[in-house]
Parts: sequence; C-alpha cells; structure tokens
Amino acid sequence: MARWLSGRRREAAEGTLDPAYRDGLARVPGWRGNRRDAEDEARWHHRLAQLEDFRHVGSNWPRHMDCDSEREHTLGVWIHTQRYKNRRGELDPGKVKLLDDAVPGWQTGRTRGRHRRR
Repeated sequence: MARWLSGRRREAAEGTLDPAYRDGLARVPGWRGNRRDAEDEARWHHRLAQLEDFRHVGSNWPRHMDCDSEREHTLGVWIHTQRYKNRRGELDPGKVKLLDDAVPGWQTGRTRGRHRRR
C-alpha cells in the first residue's frame, strides 16, 4: 500500500495523476504529505529547542567531538551540520532566522584554541 501511495504522490507532483485517483485521494486527509519530511522538520525544531535550552543554562556551544555527554554530541553534530549547510547556501533562510533569533552567535560558535570549560 505504501509503495502504491508513493507512486500516486509522485504522479500528483508530476501532474500525471489520473483524475479518478486525484478525486478519491483528495478525501483522505494528508495523503499528499510526506511523513518523512514532516518528521524531519519536527526533529529540526526539536533540536533547535534543545540547543536553546542547552545555551540558556550557561553552557558553551556543544561540541561534536570529545563531548561530555550524548546530548552534547547530538546537539554538536546538529549545529555543526547547520553551520556547514549555511556556509554552502543550503540552509533555508527561514531556519537561519530562527537560529539567529533563538541562539545568537550560532554561526561562529566556539573560537578555536579556547580551553574547555569544566
């Protein structure tokens, strides 16, 4: 069923979906949505909230290597990826604004050579 629905979504995106399928599927809430995309978007916003909390308690920017906890590692990898995507112009401008508003200075992060805070 998932494979069939995926095919219909692809046809709808290409504009080749048979009108009978289009009309029938239009009655199914969210049939055009991509669950994976929705989950990825929700995860992105969850990570942003976690990073905001992490910084709010006075922590330095999370590291993606040589971490003190799994939480720091997860957030460090996430923010590292956001910085990388931003430098390459691949980060959505809306997400850049959300990051700027929630955690100012996110693009710079730690400065090299600074000792770890304990």
